[in-house]
Amino acid sequence: MTGPWLIALAAIGLPQAAPADEAAPAAAIVSPQRQQALVRIVRQDCGSCHGMRLTGGLGPALTPEALADKPLASLAATVFHGRPGTPMPAWRSMLSEADAQWIAERLLAGFPEEAR
Repeated sequence: MTGPWLIALAAIGLPQAAPADEAAPAAAIVSPQRQQALVRIVRQDCGSCHGMRLTGGLGPALTPEALADKPLASLAATVFHGRPGTPMPAWRSMLSEADAQWIAERLLAGFPEEAR
């Protein structure tokens, strides 16, 4: 990862993640059962701030259109580490890094409506 996002992550103290093309897709690591649990977590917990349809609320929209200019690694880092100085909490006590990566991948693709 290079450019302004690298500087931004360093400035707020977040570790640098490997570029998306170097990382294995999280779907290969996260089991189908865990994926179902993650959909529920995002819809219920993230939805309480980002809107139940993830179209915005107290927090910004998490739709593919709203996130189109955001790097995958940055989104995964935000889910895992939160955003210091903002209401966005770190979810690392409940999620693995692979979970955060899977969530970020799904947000960019269009988050599932319900668990499969």
